Amino acid sequence: MDDVGRSAGDRGGPVPEAIACPLMGDQTAKPITRVGADTGGTFTDLVGEDGSITKVLSTPDDPGRAVREGLDGLGAGSPRLLAHGTTVATNALLERRGAVVTLITNEGFGDLIEIARQDRPSLYDPDVDRPAPLVDRDHRLEVRGRLDHRGRELIPLDLSTLGDIPADTEAVAVCLLHADVDPVHEQTVAGEIRSRGFDVTCSHEVSPEFREYERTVTTVANAYLRPACREYLRNLSGLADEVLVMTSAGGLTEVGEASELPVSLLLSGPAGGVRAAAAIAAANGHPDAISFDMGGTSTDVCLIRGGLPEPAAGREVGGFPIRMPSFDIHTIGAGGGSVAAIDAGGALTVGPRSAGAVPGPACYGRGGTLPTVTDANLVAGRIPADVEFPSLGRLDLAAATDALGRAGVTAEGVLAVVDVNMEAALRAVSVERGVDPRGLALVAFGGAGPLHACALADALDMPAVIIPARAGVLSAVGLLCAPPQRDLVRSWVGDPGGPELGAAREELAATALARLGGEGRVETLLDCRYGGQSHEITVGSLEEFHRQHEMRNGYSRPDWPVEVVAIRARAHRRSPLRPDELPATDRRGGTGPTVISEPDCTIWVPRGWRARPGEAGALVLERTGEGS
Repeated sequence: MDDVGRSAGDRGGPVPEAIACPLMGDQTAKPITRVGADTGGTFTDLVGEDGSITKVLSTPDDPGRAVREGLDGLGAGSPRLLAHGTTVATNALLERRGAVVTLITNEGFGDLIEIARQDRPSLYDPDVDRPAPLVDRDHRLEVRGRLDHRGRELIPLDLSTLGDIPADTEAVAVCLLHADVDPVHEQTVAGEIRSRGFDVTCSHEVSPEFREYERTVTTVANAYLRPACREYLRNLSGLADEVLVMTSAGGLTEVGEASELPVSLLLSGPAGGVRAAAAIAAANGHPDAISFDMGGTSTDVCLIRGGLPEPAAGREVGGFPIRMPSFDIHTIGAGGGSVAAIDAGGALTVGPRSAGAVPGPACYGRGGTLPTVTDANLVAGRIPADVEFPSLGRLDLAAATDALGRAGVTAEGVLAVVDVNMEAALRAVSVERGVDPRGLALVAFGGAGPLHACALADALDMPAVIIPARAGVLSAVGLLCAPPQRDLVRSWVGDPGGPELGAAREELAATALARLGGEGRVETLLDCRYGGQSHEITVGSLEEFHRQHEMRNGYSRPDWPVEVVAIRARAHRRSPLRPDELPATDRRGGTGPTVISEPDCTIWVPRGWRARPGEAGALVLERTGEGS
């Protein structure tokens, strides 16, 4: 007999003690006026300012319906503020469910979006292909006109060469050469197209940075996503007096602005979790950490240094380079709903396919028959069979056992494979960047993260695992506690040593602050590189650039010329609430093997680890020195 269907006790070890923790937050407190709502692939999570939480199954056909159901379940009615993290933009891009887009670019550059860069998605795989462009060839129009890299006109713009927009066009993207330096040609073309009644996205409004391919893809993606996201976000506006949406850069923006710039929302929900994880890690004495968010569909990890998540100028989403300010979040298809299978070569694989919310893992009892990570955790005894889950009730152990058996896989095998996949993600944001994970804590959250955290920390010899209060809904906590924020960027082609750079920084800072309403703090940064390099480092000053280059690349050249290629500005206001200020009931510790059941997640403390109460309601897991 194999291990499928055996509990921890069946395999000869002691059955782990199960500790149940009550719902956190005062359910009889005064009316809730602020709510954070995170829409995930499997669950939609809501957290009120009083610390109360609710989880409902996501409704992919209408994501807003789950938010409305969650507000009812929370007893929030119509709150004053709803801070929202959305997956609508991400899912529309990944599933290719966007608008029919026509691209307008310079004469001779219609194929730029398809030529792309010379790098391949998988260097040694002759069969791998890049994702097909979001614009078909017959929807790419070219217009005569040309600026040089400093914005000087080489060829006058000739609108008579533009031609007719295809009849089935739902949105238009305009991306002309060097519009990041001078948008005059783009503005003229956009005015003409808008006069014909089309929805137009211009590159200088979305991503005014050099690198034509990335700027074109980002502009096209925004046009592709805007019709669907605009309708969805506008429908949310009636759920609260004020609806704010989380951007990929970890700040809240008005729903109207978010609906016009949906490409800035592609890491919306995960950014909330990273922001909260950084605050909780610092409160527990670990300003350097890695956030580890394992939900139902994916796992998101991000390096945290000095209490701040690592920023990035852009991320790749669905194979497309998106040049928008964001947290440097690395995502893989590994979650509680990830499906396990035996591939054609006889190897066990887990993910990236997910059972999602419908039908979900087999143990949900909603018609799912495929084995998932959640089914494996249940069969392995890490999730107690008698625990009741919100919106699901008691999980079906027999269905999980049958699903694993039919697929010919063991619970232990599934867990081992998914752990290896997630370990690679943690290495990608630490070891591969020259950061030793032995000096970092692992902040585990999401519904499934605390089940796998200790195994991953063991693999990387990390000193501690931190499980925040409300770990299963931490992204919603981060949304509730995020600040209003505006992030702007512009290309720079001037002298880095002249007074013009300082004036440009001040001008961009003033613009960012004005877009925030005129109140708040502003910081500016520079994208710098040595002359001849093709990659940049974002720093606060030219002096800091040399130090950062030494740390990241192992050398610096203080006597070499430094180029400044872009200026960044971030304006933000302090949030009235921090994650460590939310009320929380006491949590009990325990020595492994122990299962700690909470309303929003389950925590597995294996042998060789112990859990103790930490700051801000967190549990801190540390090694006991005993063998596992």
